[in-house]
Parts: sequence; C-alpha cells; structure tokens
Amino acid sequence: MINALRGMRDLTFEESERFVHIVKTAIQIAKRYGYNYIETPILEETKLFKRSVGESSDIVGKEMYQFIDKGDNDVCMRPEGTAGVVRSFIQAKLDRRQNEKFKFYYYGPMFRYERPQKGRLREFHQFGCESFGEASVYEDFTIIEMIGEIFKALGIGYKLQINSLGCPECMPSYRQNLVSFLTECKEELCEDCNRRIESNPIRVLDCKNEKCQSLLTNSPKLISNLCQSCESDLNRLKRLLDSAKIEYEVDTNLVRGLDYYSKTAFEFVSDNIGSQSAIAGGGRYDRLVEFLDGKPTPAIGFALGIERIMELVVMPKIEREGYYLGAMDEEAIDLLFPLASKKRSSDKVTIEYLPKKLKAHLKNADKVNARYCAVIGEDELKNGTIWVKDLVKKSEETINQEEF
Repeated sequence: MINALRGMRDLTFEESERFVHIVKTAIQIAKRYGYNYIETPILEETKLFKRSVGESSDIVGKEMYQFIDKGDNDVCMRPEGTAGVVRSFIQAKLDRRQNEKFKFYYYGPMFRYERPQKGRLREFHQFGCESFGEASVYEDFTIIEMIGEIFKALGIGYKLQINSLGCPECMPSYRQNLVSFLTECKEELCEDCNRRIESNPIRVLDCKNEKCQSLLTNSPKLISNLCQSCESDLNRLKRLLDSAKIEYEVDTNLVRGLDYYSKTAFEFVSDNIGSQSAIAGGGRYDRLVEFLDGKPTPAIGFALGIERIMELVVMPKIEREGYYLGAMDEEAIDLLFPLASKKRSSDKVTIEYLPKKLKAHLKNADKVNARYCAVIGEDELKNGTIWVKDLVKKSEETINQEEF
C-alpha cells in the first residue's frame, strides 16, 4: 500500500471542516480590514528565498525543498509566503505607485524539510496578510489587532510578545556590541550560533538550544540601543496596545526566524501545543522590497500556521441544513432530479439513488445532517406530491411536487 510521505498528510472529514472554518473566518476578518486576495505560485526561483529569507536562516540552510528542474533552473517549493507576495508586488510594478497602499491576504501550502512533530509538518498551510505602502506604527497596531480578532473568533487563547529589531540607523552599533559579547563566549555556543556570529549575529538570539539561551541572558539588548525613531514607534505601539487592553510582553530576544524583519516584530504564542509555541508571527520589513530590486516601500505582514491551531479551534455548532430526497419506489427515483435541481439554486441537496423504506430514508437524512427529509412513496407517486418532514421542528406535510 502506498502511503502519504512522512510529514505530509490528508485532511478529511472533521479535520477538513475545521480547516475550512479557520480559513473562512480569517478571510472574513481580513476583508473587513481592507485586504484583497492574492495567489502566488508554489514553485519559485531559489534565489528569491535566499535573498529575502536569508542565507543564514535555518529555512534556506537546512529546510528548503530545492532542486534543478528539466530546464536547469534552480527552483524550490515555497517555504513561506511573504517573499512570493513581495516578488509579485514588484513584478506588477506596484512599487512604482508610491502614494498608494496595497493590502493582500493569502492562504495555501508551504514546504519545509524539518523533523515532523505536533503542529509541524513538511507540507503545512498558512494564512497570511501583507500590507504595503504604510510606514506608520498605527499599521503595526492594526495588524496585531486584526490577528487578535481572528483568534478571538476562533475561540483561541494566546499570549502576545513584541520587540523592536531596530533600523539601519541603530542596528550597526548594536551589532558590534553583540558580536563582541558572542565572541567572548563562542566556545560555549552551538555550531549554528558560531556560524552566524559573522554572517548574521542577531539570528543567534533565535537559537532554540537551551544552553545557548542561558548564555544569552546577559547579552546586549537591542531594545536598549534603539534610535529615537524606533524607540518612539515602540513606545507608541505599547500605548496603543495598552489603550485597547491587549495584553502583551516585551521579549528582548524575539527576532523571528527570517532575515527581512526590521522595527516591530511580534509573535502570538500558546501553551496548549507545546512550550510557548508560536501560532502566528510577523513584523515590519521596510527594506525587503528594495532588497528584491523594487523601489523602497514600507511593509508589514504576518502568517499563522493553520495546522498549528486546528486542535485549539472551537468549532461552531453545526446546524442542520438542506434537503435529503429519497423514493420508496423505483419508478419515483427519476422524479427526484428535477426537484433537486430546483432546490439546489439556494440549498444543499442530497439524493438517495436506491428505493428504501421511510425509516431508512429518515436515518440517512440524519447521517447527512439534513434539515428536511423529502420522500416520494406510492401515494405521492400517484398524486404528484412529495412528503416533507422538518427534522428540527418535527413537523411534516405533503405538498404538490410543483410547489416543492
């Protein structure tokens, strides 16, 4: 028997219903905030992610599904969504419309070759939003508020962590201080951290090794080295969150796993899927459009992992809906189809193709969670009528087929 590949799985029945509910809820709320749908290819040039996500990231260094295609192109399955949206933004020349703002939402599969575990798969799905052209920290607050509204609608509790990653003005001096600190303790740091000291030292702060994290307790904090503009934005964001009564904590080691972030970074974490596991995260990436050869454009975005939150979602009560149509006589089955076509203009309809007794039809109607069970028996066949039972109100009536 051929099974699904390790780290990849099927979504069926209750899981697929939960998946669709999450996506529909997120889309509905994103639209209220002015976001429009964008679809980008699953397959992209590898250099897109090397230039955006960063050569020093675990994604590029260890996790990408990368290969040479039949045209000798170096391509990979997308490991995250932001880079593709930015590439599309530039390719459509939207970066040249400097006085306009653009907001996009997306959802779909991403691919990373990592060790499968609870909430983490090699093929996984994300819902994300990207906002271009707005430099104000008010947009940072608004996107955080939107994510909170999505989780509230899904019945998911969370903790919000925020940090500032600075900007080109305050980052150089901090980087120098951090490299000096890391160099002094490099012999005790893991191999990945030592590799990153020269390539991208701030990524050391994102290391998951417990020993490294203990060593980093006394490391220089970027939040203490922010320029006036970055400090002002962070303080304003905190005031906005306080005013909206959105609880948060400042995590000075929060840097996110991708190289393109600057200024505001945030994560929504849950204790219910592991130890302080992130269920959504994002931040500002004001220089990424420029890094990918577009015109400088401020931007901010986020992504939430759909599989990561599926077990946490409170599903709404599923109400009975639509019609179940059946016949008790072989001759009556053909009559069901024009009736079904008529009802399908506004309702869900299920047809049973075999003649059955009334008790069996009522049982089948329960299985498909139909609101109405409509059956043509011997008398209904003679009289041109159909028997209909409302399975919620427990009422029943016989009506002309033309009025059905």
